[in-house]
Amino acid sequence: MARAVVIGAGIGGLTAAAALQGRGWDVTVCERAPALEPVGSGLAVAANALRALDTIGVGDTVRGLSAVRGELGLRRPDGSWLARTTEEEASARYGDSVVLLRRADLVGALHAALAPGTLRLGTTVLAADPGGEVRTEAETLRADLVVAADGVSSPIRATLFPGHPAPRYAGVTSWRVLVPGGGAVQASETWGAGRVFGVMPLAGGLTYCYATDTVPAGTGDGDQRAELLRLFGRWHSPIPELLAAAEPGDVLRNDVYHLTAPLPAMHRGRIALIGDAAHPMTPNLGQGACQAIEDAVVLAHVVSTGGDLAAYTSARLARTARITARSASICRATRLRGPLAVRLRDTATALTWRFASGRMTAAMDDVLGWRPPHDQG
Repeated sequence: MARAVVIGAGIGGLTAAAALQGRGWDVTVCERAPALEPVGSGLAVAANALRALDTIGVGDTVRGLSAVRGELGLRRPDGSWLARTTEEEASARYGDSVVLLRRADLVGALHAALAPGTLRLGTTVLAADPGGEVRTEAETLRADLVVAADGVSSPIRATLFPGHPAPRYAGVTSWRVLVPGGGAVQASETWGAGRVFGVMPLAGGLTYCYATDTVPAGTGDGDQRAELLRLFGRWHSPIPELLAAAEPGDVLRNDVYHLTAPLPAMHRGRIALIGDAAHPMTPNLGQGACQAIEDAVVLAHVVSTGGDLAAYTSARLARTARITARSASICRATRLRGPLAVRLRDTATALTWRFASGRMTAAMDDVLGWRPPHDQG
């Protein structure tokens, strides 16, 4: 039986483990944290990732965790709409809408898909060799495939490609918080001068709020809920009310880093990089977790159907590079602060949506229309 070692029990690592086990691999997942307590609060699983999750039998479980939504779109701080659509329109075009759910719920669903004993918590990987050796604090594991899913600051990536530029600060810091009892809210993202605030209803009466601001890296001390109220407390309802209802200790703040130059490959020897270890991106397209899920199921398909890791790189590198660059371009648009630049950006967005909304929607076809590979025969 072929053996794989997965480094990291985030979304990409757990998806890879489930996909490989489903194809008959013996899989060990090494996670340095002592418990599965995922960093983050909410996330979006778009149509492309839902199709990928279908291949490991988790898609319908995730769909069942979605909240019912009506309209969604882009707004100004005064509440006026720049662009809006409905969940039904997205579903009609792509066969699925976007599932918004707690990160912990997705991690739990993926963990439940694994065989007992697969996950080794509290296990720190010290080194991984392209020949297939993985050294932990307690032992050396040997594998036919090593999956590096060790995040934005991936030590494995740095070892495999030591001369490649490290992820760079994208110019924005982000906040995330889950607010209980938020009531019936409308899904939307609001763009101001250098700032963004998103409101997304989740199942169970929760509301997921996220925000970004254009500030220097490493400036995140103090009460973060108070900081959000200072930045967004005068924006349209229900933003101030949601922030007032949030627990200060629940607000997460992280500087955003992304890879500005694609790696030369997403593998070396027997090691494959997936997710943030391979292509850390800004959150503006909502594709970070989605691309990690895609990576995982494509990798499992390639290595289980006679392909090598060069075929995995060929299948994934160009696509993820395009999506990373596209997300970064949206991030740059959100960072605009000058009144004239902001007015021009908003006017262009509103006019394009009014007169060419089909073109804007079609621009996402290459991202959301992706389908996972299928075995021949």
